[in-house]
Amino acid sequence: MYITITPQKLGGSYSQSSADFVGYLEKENQNLEQEEMEHFFNQYGDEISAEEVVKDIDGNGAKLKKTEPKFYSITVSPSKYELNRLQNSSEDLKKYTRELMKDYVASFNREINGRLVNINDIKYYAKIEHQRTFKGTDREVKENQPYATKILQLKSEIRNIQEGRSGGNIKEMKIQIERLEKEAPHQENNKRIVQGMPKAGNQSHIHIIVSRKDASNTFSLSPGSKHKASEVEMHGKNVKRGFNRDQFFEKAEKTFDKTFDYQRNFAETYTARKEFIKNPKVYFTSLMKLPTNEKALAFKIMGKAGIPMVPSIPVTQAQLAMKLVKRLRRGVEVAIKSSSIGI
Repeated sequence: MYITITPQKLGGSYSQSSADFVGYLEKENQNLEQEEMEHFFNQYGDEISAEEVVKDIDGNGAKLKKTEPKFYSITVSPSKYELNRLQNSSEDLKKYTRELMKDYVASFNREINGRLVNINDIKYYAKIEHQRTFKGTDREVKENQPYATKILQLKSEIRNIQEGRSGGNIKEMKIQIERLEKEAPHQENNKRIVQGMPKAGNQSHIHIIVSRKDASNTFSLSPGSKHKASEVEMHGKNVKRGFNRDQFFEKAEKTFDKTFDYQRNFAETYTARKEFIKNPKVYFTSLMKLPTNEKALAFKIMGKAGIPMVPSIPVTQAQLAMKLVKRLRRGVEVAIKSSSIGI
């Protein structure tokens, strides 16, 4: 499960309207029939129009400055193992979203009128998407880049020859291009992976737009708070503040597991991934104590996440050299960052 929370920031200030972001989320509906479209929904309603979403979110930012985010974007991307557990991606993820947002409000250390924040205190809209494309920051694109650069150079040389600016063997250059296309390490459907190419397989994920202000447009509820749980005196009163991101992610996993009867592997847990960064020796000690089948699946999951594996994984702490630890940690940091709650 990969969850990110980001404020919609443009340059030095935050977006003053949700229109561009909502429009971006409508991209998959282009050229689709009405019955094939995925619509916005919230805790109680379905088939909500993009216009209504923009109007409601934009109208709920009272007294917020340009230097403060008006809304947050939450992206929830289940792993392929989690998606395989679903019967109907759209309906199941919609069901999960509504339970997830209860976990979201429960992670605030805030009170409204003397009571804890509840699901009716937030204003949010969500949308299910089923497609993803490779980005320039993806490992596959980066590792294919040297081949892409050489191919681009050869194509440029061919154009120069064709337009009479230089000489050379075009046929030989085309053979080199074909070879480079096949030698690129990352392929999909027998084609070199490039930025913008659709990703294969089930890519269903959830986009959520949630207002910074509560539903009454009075109180600020920021998941970007640097505080987990604390109290501060304001206008002579003690006010609770903070958002526990660790708690939110842990609850998100447990809610998914409970909702879909999912048996989560050790390597998939948020706690284990944090332990890998904090204390790799403890992580590998716990890993090696797993039953054989679970341990094999854990290694497979780690490999898919881009963690560089070695021929022999040490069995005891004494065998775990720090050089190996540092190498593994460097390789997994990107995956860990995208796997956690990040502001």
